[in-house]
Amino acid sequence: MRTILTTCFLLLAAMLPGQAQDADASLTPNDSVFNIARFGAVGDGATDNTAAIQKAIDAASVKGGVVFVPAGRWLCKGHLVLEMGVHLAGVNQAPQSWEPQSGSILMPVEGRDNEEGPAFLEMRSSTSITGVTIYYPEQTVSDIRPYPWTIRIRANPSDSKGVSFDSTVSNVTLINSYNGIRTGPTENGRHRIMGVHGTVLRRGIYVDWVGDIGRIENVQFHSHFWAHKAFQGDWNKVFDYMQKNLEAFVFGRTDWEYVTNTFVFPAKVGYRFIETPNGSCNGQFSGIGADACETAVVVESIQPQGLLITNGEFNSHRVGRAMQVIVEKGANGNVRFVNCGFWGPVEHNAVLRGDGYTSFSDCYFSNNYDAPGAAIVVETGKVQIQNCTFDALAKARKAGNSFAGEPLRYQPPSIELKAGVRSALVHGNNGYYGVKVINEAGGHAIITDNEPYVESRR
Repeated sequence: MRTILTTCFLLLAAMLPGQAQDADASLTPNDSVFNIARFGAVGDGATDNTAAIQKAIDAASVKGGVVFVPAGRWLCKGHLVLEMGVHLAGVNQAPQSWEPQSGSILMPVEGRDNEEGPAFLEMRSSTSITGVTIYYPEQTVSDIRPYPWTIRIRANPSDSKGVSFDSTVSNVTLINSYNGIRTGPTENGRHRIMGVHGTVLRRGIYVDWVGDIGRIENVQFHSHFWAHKAFQGDWNKVFDYMQKNLEAFVFGRTDWEYVTNTFVFPAKVGYRFIETPNGSCNGQFSGIGADACETAVVVESIQPQGLLITNGEFNSHRVGRAMQVIVEKGANGNVRFVNCGFWGPVEHNAVLRGDGYTSFSDCYFSNNYDAPGAAIVVETGKVQIQNCTFDALAKARKAGNSFAGEPLRYQPPSIELKAGVRSALVHGNNGYYGVKVINEAGGHAIITDNEPYVESRR
């Protein structure tokens, strides 16, 4: 993929200088690259370029082509529609950091206080966006206001039976999007969202009505990107807003979603799985992370085959519900965590309220807060917990360093099985002081071969 992108940019570099100097917007049948400057766009941060960029898109849609966004600050007072076969490309070959304001920067302003308005960039089938930074110049850290989605993948809403497939977003930086990227609610499939980095404020990526496998890879949302004066940012204000409001990754109906190497810091909810009118999610999630969250993973509804979550790292703070995992009532499918880590100052690492199946295998649990409650609380449903480690808090440990043999550490109870549990298999776990299981489920629980518990000391 990187080789293809590099080749594309080399071709652009070879083809565009003559176009950039050519004020004539006429096209020949052999044209395949459409420089927005040829269509009247001005990258001065003050001129409205909506009509000029859309004109370039419309010209490219005749036979398909690349709409090129040169380096500059391209203000847009309206929204854009990428028609089928059109690829919007800037000069940024990778996501940008928080400074300076350089490269291809699109600056939308439409939709303030109207989340339901049109997305800044509407993507139809067989389209792509790459190599741009998107910055809302009228959004301020002292008065954060709602805006519509920055990018939306869907069929033309005027066609009730339309579908949208094979849209790609790559190497895009979102400086301060209120709502980031959405698919649906009309049927869509095979989205590829890759190499997207930035600050998102209310929702990061929202996936719905995906009928064929979608892929989300190498995505990082972080308060860092809107923390610098280059974009009028402020670390503390942005961090506080994201931790109180952001739902970073939201999954409604999607069949076989593949999510790899994604991360958010901070968020109210890292990963949320919901039921929409179209249905709910199943998929595999590998190498995902959420840090400084109220709740890292919230499962409200999933398909029966459910979620396969491997190699995840989840950290929550003492804000709101203060947990890493909550499986809510009504979540009746299958949730499996394998080789995941759960830590941070929380009330519990996981609370399971769903009536389906949940399992933790080869996972790590700890709590940086003297919480009296168990690491895992199972209220109902069926659960399997095996080969896991329950660590103990060491107050003297310096952040970012290993334990140094602190003698006094506190370990809460490991597992609490409530009376409503239908089945629990707890096997082969260990802990700093062993494994303490509070069993109110009676004969519905099979508890074997865990390290014996020795009362911990505060």
